[in-house]
Amino acid sequence: MKIISWNVNGIRACFKRNCLNPIGEEIKPDIFCIQETKAHPGQVDNLLSEFPHHFWNAAEKAGYAGTATFSKIKPLQVSYGMGIKEHDQEGRIVNLEFQDYFLVNVYVPNSGRGLPRLSYRAQWDKDFLSFLKKLERKKPIVVCGDFNVARTRTDLANPDSNYNKTAGFTQVEINGFQKFFEADFIDTFREFHKEPGQYTYWGYWNNLRARNIGWRIDYFLISSSLQKKLKKAFILKEIMGSDHCPIGIVLS
Repeated sequence: MKIISWNVNGIRACFKRNCLNPIGEEIKPDIFCIQETKAHPGQVDNLLSEFPHHFWNAAEKAGYAGTATFSKIKPLQVSYGMGIKEHDQEGRIVNLEFQDYFLVNVYVPNSGRGLPRLSYRAQWDKDFLSFLKKLERKKPIVVCGDFNVARTRTDLANPDSNYNKTAGFTQVEINGFQKFFEADFIDTFREFHKEPGQYTYWGYWNNLRARNIGWRIDYFLISSSLQKKLKKAFILKEIMGSDHCPIGIVLS
């Protein structure tokens, strides 16, 4: 079972540039989760036809946020959001239930330039973790997406200049994310790769991607009960088309 996740930063633009082609033609996942779609399904034609099951959660605000999951396997059921109206207006969660686990595709809110949404983000993290733990009472969780936080200093190129100044690396966000690991979720990539310099996001300016001045803010987390089933976790930094690159896991 191969699952890929990617913040595409606008699926319509990505589709026009054919940057989704390598996913279907070369990577060939069983399930493909995307974030920051910035679109409703009716705005995109003939998209990823190799996946028979499409599930979209669009934001109420046009051209903003949004998630979508494309699957070759029919889920038992599908839900959207976490059941809290304040959080569910931006299309940030698609939850698929399969026989042995839940797959949650998430686009976590960014605290914003100048951190205007930092307190909201902190509450969102608490509510999202509570949502996951309630699901986990029924069966294990695979949760993937753009979490908009670097877990440790190893997960961004310039920790000193960004600490407590830049969205994604404040102590509030780090503490909120750490709660997921204290609740027995596993950072799948770090199960296989301990080395620094492994990033999933690079700003468009100053040739940052070519210089590998980036952040690791996209993750696959799994319930600890799935650890023995985890066979691979990887970053596909060679795939272009967004300011993020795809990430993936393989489960037995």
